[in-house]
Amino acid sequence: MEESSVFLLCLTATSGVPLYCRSKSSSRQLTFSVIGSLNGVHMFANNQDVLLTSTRTENSRVLWRTFHDSINLIVMSCDMKTSDHSLNKLLENVFSAMVLVIGLEDLMNIKNVERLKKELRACYKLIDSFLTESEKMGDLTQCVDCVIAHDAAILQECLDGFTQAAESEFGCLLTGGKVVVATEKWWRLASQDVMLLCWLVSSLSTHSSRDYPVYLPQGSPTVPHRLLTFQLVPGVDVCILCGPSPSLQKVQSELVERFWKPVLDPIKSCLRVQLRSFPASVPLHHGIQGILLVNRDLNKSLYTVQVHPMEDMQRSDMKCILEQRREALRSFYALAMSRYFHPEHHDGKNTVQYEESFPMGFSHHAHQCYTVSSSNKCYAMKTDLHFLFLLFKTDVPTFSMRAIANKTMQVFTKDFTF
Repeated sequence: MEESSVFLLCLTATSGVPLYCRSKSSSRQLTFSVIGSLNGVHMFANNQDVLLTSTRTENSRVLWRTFHDSINLIVMSCDMKTSDHSLNKLLENVFSAMVLVIGLEDLMNIKNVERLKKELRACYKLIDSFLTESEKMGDLTQCVDCVIAHDAAILQECLDGFTQAAESEFGCLLTGGKVVVATEKWWRLASQDVMLLCWLVSSLSTHSSRDYPVYLPQGSPTVPHRLLTFQLVPGVDVCILCGPSPSLQKVQSELVERFWKPVLDPIKSCLRVQLRSFPASVPLHHGIQGILLVNRDLNKSLYTVQVHPMEDMQRSDMKCILEQRREALRSFYALAMSRYFHPEHHDGKNTVQYEESFPMGFSHHAHQCYTVSSSNKCYAMKTDLHFLFLLFKTDVPTFSMRAIANKTMQVFTKDFTF
């Protein structure tokens, strides 16, 4: 098997019947005997009152999770650089994706396995998007990937008017699956629900408009809502959550052109900040290669590994370099969150974390940490309202990373408020 291969298995918890198997970076599927062995050892442990959550072999890492005593998810990763933290997030996202598309009721009370298998096919594109590396980090942070646009105030005014005219209070404008602006009520939804909706839209095939039934895993797991999406220009979509009315045709024919045609230029400008996530006018140190800024209060984040896109475009091996940067920043985030930073969010709600055992006896929690390797340097800092994670070039002096991080934090909290 390839070193980067990941296999995801979904089975019924009671009978162990396979529902689907998805994979990444592998031309081969797991054999039925391997699937049976992976599920069998978990069932045997349960029968002995032992909770089996993870294990490692010489060349792979395996995690098990059971949801609502009904669905078993198993992930096997041949990439030993990955962490239990990130794989656990993957399993949570996959089950939530299943709830988003087909609802919790059908997953908790499985009456017809073959019918459920067919229904789950609608989840494949969304699930596969969590298996592949992307230009977003919401799958790991459980926050909403955002961009800072030049004309955010104008776009916000248009969105509020459009959403209200469509008889809804929940709407957002997306570019590349990242939120440009959203209504006040949209931000009040559970952050995982919003993250999943954004990933769903970006994972679906391109259409001028959609009327898609969705369940909100946190807010409404058993009662569906309608997700209406409209492509304003290629790469930019406006989305609203609503009830039985209005009709898709009415919104598209009467409201889309009325509200969005006058702001066509600001809409197109969103595409220019999609990769960097913020305008080129935001000054950042030349040694920074990647940044992840998380607003802990609003559960939204800025993320990019193309901080200086004009410099990067001149390199012929840019695709490989970007993949390495993504892997390095994701690994550092998982390390910092599982080892050093306190798991409690700013709003006081504890979330499931996967801390390693060695810091448990400490009476304090870290507010800054860094790593140094032969290929990069990383630095993270925690404040009352933000997490900041930076990926540096190796030639940046280690002693200067703290000062650069403080200056970067000031840029995004005072000069360009996020």
